[in-house]
Amino acid sequence: MSTTQPSPKTRPIKTAAVGIGTVTAGLYGVELLDASGSHSLDGDLGLHSHRFSDLWAVFTSPLVHASWEHLLGNTVPLVILGFIVLLEGWRRFLGVSFIGAITAGLSAWLFSPAHTVTVGASGVIFALLTYLIARGIYTRKIGQIVAGVVIAIAFGSLVWGVLPTSSGISWQAHLGGALGGVLAAWVLSDRSTD
Repeated sequence: MSTTQPSPKTRPIKTAAVGIGTVTAGLYGVELLDASGSHSLDGDLGLHSHRFSDLWAVFTSPLVHASWEHLLGNTVPLVILGFIVLLEGWRRFLGVSFIGAITAGLSAWLFSPAHTVTVGASGVIFALLTYLIARGIYTRKIGQIVAGVVIAIAFGSLVWGVLPTSSGISWQAHLGGALGGVLAAWVLSDRSTD
């Protein structure tokens, strides 16, 4: 009996698809748990601005969402952008997400009005977006530059989210995440010359 092994070219696609599916399912699981507990996780795991004892929540606030609608709004860009970054492997995805969570969280913690609680994956989504746009600048790989331009065109309307245009939306986290994505592109890029 013989089994068919995935080709080396399809392996990253399968890994990325399973990976982003797992991440997304995890977020939906957290929201299900949160909704069943009257959204108590929002306050417990959300990031409370200006509270030093709450800085650890830069790592947990991207996991909780204010509502199903909030999570649904983040799902499509997270799945698409996360899948593309996961094509480079888990280490790259986790590195960009880690840097993005820190910069988005610190920005929200520092610049949000007092008594604000920030939740949601959008800061990390902005990091994934700007990472994909900026990485070609640092690597000087034509394929990544072209992909960055295409992604900038396709998701360009998201960029307005870094401006204070709507109440109840943390432009501070979006801006911090966007800056984190550019930082991740620089830190994680292979700048060695051939």
